[in-house]
Amino acid sequence: RCDTVAYDRFLTPLVIVEYKAPSIPITGSVFDQIARYNMVLRVEYLIVSNGMNHYCCKIDYNNQTYAFLEGIPAYNEL
Repeated sequence: RCDTVAYDRFLTPLVIVEYKAPSIPITGSVFDQIARYNMVLRVEYLIVSNGMNHYCCKIDYNNQTYAFLEGIPAYNEL
């Protein structure tokens, strides 16, 4: 189950957010978890946070790549 899913005004999922406790480091296994959730929703952005560190990546399905962003985009930039 996803912690948070943000949708656009047409109810298309845009972002999945996974929250961890501050004591939990953000590792590859955390991204594996959110990637499994995304197999169903196929959102463009994945965000992981433990309250101290926040990571956002943008998925490019056409090129089958992803890129980590400098920050988390504002909702109107999604």
